[in-house]
Amino acid sequence: MSQNLSESGRLILLLGGARGGKSAYAMRLAQEGAAGDEVCFIATAQGLDEDMTKRIARHRAERPTQWRTIEEPYHIDEALKQTGQAAVVVVDCLTLFVSNWLMRHEDEQVVGRITHNFLALARTRKQKIICVSNEVGLGVVPDTSLGRVFRDLLGRVNQDFAAAADEAYLLIAGVPLQLKPTA
Repeated sequence: MSQNLSESGRLILLLGGARGGKSAYAMRLAQEGAAGDEVCFIATAQGLDEDMTKRIARHRAERPTQWRTIEEPYHIDEALKQTGQAAVVVVDCLTLFVSNWLMRHEDEQVVGRITHNFLALARTRKQKIICVSNEVGLGVVPDTSLGRVFRDLLGRVNQDFAAAADEAYLLIAGVPLQLKPTA
């Protein structure tokens, strides 16, 4: 057990590329971990265009109806405070959390502060907390300044979550490869 979370708490990070099966795996872990207890889903997506609105609707329909959802695109730390006694919390996803802030403020310090606050709070919780994020550092260097800032900032957020996590997985084509703890 990691020293990062309270005795019965676990932080799990799921990384991978777009459409790699991260969200489906998070839902499966949440259902297995809840064993009839409450699951709270923190959704960071915003329906800013027709495609994203349809994706959000599809994701809502895929979640069990008894799960509670908190839609919070910016303050995932505050959303974690609202999860109450839920046995399992799913945060989907850190990628959009970072993107939302960059598109709103382009302020990397805000993202760092919220990340720090979220992880400090997670250490005090007796919940299984499953966080989903994209691994964007394996591709080409973005050709725009904002793209490079996004890639670099998400990379730092992913590193912070991975350092705090009890378990970390890389999902490729829906197959989880365990990164942490290592054998």
